[in-house]
Order: sequence, then structure tokens, then C-alpha cells
Amino acid sequence: MNELGTMFEDMAKNPAAWLSGQGNEALVVLSSRVRLARNVAGCRFPTTADSDTRKRVVSYFDSSLTRSNLLSKGQYLKAVDLDDLDRDFLVERHLISPVFLNGGSSKALLIGESERLSIMVNEEDHIRVQALAAGLDPQGAYDLAAQYEAEIGRYIEFDYDPDFGYLTACPTNVGTGMRASVLIHLPGLVLTRDIDKVVSRITRNGLVVRGFYGEGSDVLGNLFQVSNQYTLGVSEKDIIDQVAQATQEIIDGEALARQRLVDEAQDMIEDKIWRAFGILKHARVLTSDEVMNLLSALRLGHAMKIIDFLDIATINEILLLSQPAHLQKYYGREMDPNRRDFVRAQMVHEKLRNTGG
Repeated sequence: MNELGTMFEDMAKNPAAWLSGQGNEALVVLSSRVRLARNVAGCRFPTTADSDTRKRVVSYFDSSLTRSNLLSKGQYLKAVDLDDLDRDFLVERHLISPVFLNGGSSKALLIGESERLSIMVNEEDHIRVQALAAGLDPQGAYDLAAQYEAEIGRYIEFDYDPDFGYLTACPTNVGTGMRASVLIHLPGLVLTRDIDKVVSRITRNGLVVRGFYGEGSDVLGNLFQVSNQYTLGVSEKDIIDQVAQATQEIIDGEALARQRLVDEAQDMIEDKIWRAFGILKHARVLTSDEVMNLLSALRLGHAMKIIDFLDIATINEILLLSQPAHLQKYYGREMDPNRRDFVRAQMVHEKLRNTGG
């Protein structure tokens, strides 16, 4: 096995830092993310740039790595060295976006220490700096992203307009070029059928709601990604405050929904949670979507103290390892879908065997 393959297998066997189960409001909010989009002055955006321009952008970034102590500490990968399974693994790890997988040459990726930071080169924009933090901590994610963005800015001139701010490939990112988001678990609002009202309200307030993997992805396991919609005419602090305030309101609504479930249907909810545990512990075959939805019930059971022998870190570990590419990297071999479903069930049994339930 080559060095890259070994690296990914090691990553698969170690939980991502942003899924540690720690941090503020960790029983509801899995993680916070901040992404800063920047482009190189004088170069066409990647979506319209020719091959030579994209190569030149990568060379600029290569040069900054050799000159910066901070940037040189990460793991630097070129997209051409990654196969399809590697790319899927990085998407599941939330280190790259699905857009990064789209066609086009001369793409690169820097993964920072502890996987709390990644920098995509030649995604939709020339440079996208992304930072992740456990729990509700958009300020901490921003501070880390801003540190690396400023370091890159020492060596690369960004495309900036005095009137509009940072210029980006998509007009909706012009201004701060910043997206702040939280990954939040909302089974109570889903079960009480109040989720549509909540989504409608926060959308009117300038936020957007997406699925587990962001734009264009489905909602799985009652996990929603909530992020700001506007980047022009607002400051980074405004965005952080907006996302943090809206998230707290959603958390409060989820708490009320969970209490309503206890008051009106406690036996049914406990049955749903214990059935989910039983299926996970004894099923012979499990799809990744099934595991995510069943883990949602376990996560709710842990938060409501119905299941007190499972911690959030274990639930999060199973969540990540259940994804197709992670499962294959974890066991060090490629598998067809049917084999994955069988092996996934065995992995879940193994992780739950010593939980005490």
C-alpha cells in the first residue's frame, strides 16, 4: 500500500476532531464550520479559467507553502494523486466539498493538523479556507480560518474591490466571501412536524437549510446544516452573530419539541429508541442511510437520558464509519454495495458490543 493509502486508513481509524462530542450544545449541535472564499488577483475564476491559469494558481499556493511555517505543517495533496474512493472519503470527512470532485485539472488540498482545517485550491474559487469546530462554536471556527487566510494573504494578492469586497465566482459569496454554518440534530422538531415552520422562519431571516453534506444533499438522520445566505453588506461578526443567534433559537425550539414528545408520547418515543438500538445491535445487513436514521434515535435517547450507556463520541464514530468510503478505508479493501451492507452491520455490532446495553 502506498503512503497516501496508509494515511487515509489511519484517518478512518481515528475520529475526526469536529465529531468529538465535545463543545457547547454538543447534544444538539455536532459541529460549526466557517469557509472563506478567496481568488487570486489578475486570474480568471476556476470555472472559466484555462488549464494554464489553474496551474499557475496551484504554483502560487505551492510557493506560499515553502515560505510559511504555518502552512507547511499540514498534509498537502494534489487531486491528480487521489482516486475516486479517496475523494469520496474526503467528502464524507467534510474536508472537501462535493464541488471539488467536479471535472477540471490542477486541484490541490491542504489538510491542517487535527483535521480542523482544510484549504481547497481551484474549487469553485481559487482558494477556499475551511475550519471546523466541535459543538456550537462559529467564532472559534472563524478565528482558525481567518488565521490561515491572513497567512496566505501574505504571499498571494486576493481579488478585492473597495466597494464590493472580495470578488468570488458566485455572486452570492461576494463581500466577506464567508459562509458560517452549524450541523444540527433536530429529531424533536421532525417528529412533532414543526420542522417546516422552523425552516420557513429561519429562511425568511436570511439563513439557508441544507442536508448533511451541504448544498444539494439530502437530509439524513435528522441532521440539518444551517448557514448564512448573504455575504455582501455585512461583516464577519454580523454573520457569526446571526448564525449563533438563530442556532440558539432552533435549539430552544428543539428542546420544547422534545419535552412535548415526553409529555404526549413517552412510551412511543422510548419504544422507537430501543427498537433502533436493537436493530443496530442485531441486524445482519445495514445500509448507510439506515444507520444514520437509526443513530438519530440513539442520539435522541442519549440526550433524553433514556439510553445512558452510550456517549455521543461513540455515536459520532459509528456515524462516520458507516459512510461507504470510510467503511472501505477502515477495513482496507474495496467492497461492492452488498458486501458493504453486511460488513457495516458487523462494524456496528463491534462498536456497540461493549456499551453495556
